[in-house]
Amino acid sequence: MQAKAHSSDAFRRALAQFATGITVVTARTLAGEPAGITVNSFNSVSLDPPLVLWSLAFKATAFDTFRYCGRYLVNVLAADQLDLARRFAARTQDKFGTARWTPTDSGLPRLAGCIAWFECANRSQYEEGDHVILVGRVESFETARGTPLIFHDGRYVTDLAEAPLPAGLRRRS
Repeated sequence: MQAKAHSSDAFRRALAQFATGITVVTARTLAGEPAGITVNSFNSVSLDPPLVLWSLAFKATAFDTFRYCGRYLVNVLAADQLDLARRFAARTQDKFGTARWTPTDSGLPRLAGCIAWFECANRSQYEEGDHVILVGRVESFETARGTPLIFHDGRYVTDLAEAPLPAGLRRRS
């Protein structure tokens, strides 16, 4: 189905066909409080130097925290962390209330049970459209085994066998 370029609803539906992983990016506010936001725009940029990027909406509740922080931590969520994805996506103040986390050596909130963590220095930013693209230099990272939490077709996918297939395709028996 072809849609006109100016139809934002159609554009959003088309973008939803690209499956992404889910992260929670965490930092500290100027007052030292933990802050976090669910992000599915996380992506690699470069291996040398090690760079990653993610996008932050101008209307995000924690916009100032992430725009002006010196460091942040990208927590890659596992399939069993759907509750964390929803909690950090909500516009509530107490996102860390029941979340299990520990501070990194630099004090950033590290969520328990994730399948990867990337601690980044906030290197550069680019304003584009209704977002700021943040590029971070990865200063340390760690991985753990597990299945990722996926976002596809406007919904979270916790079991890859249940991911929707494009029209006309079937799963092998």
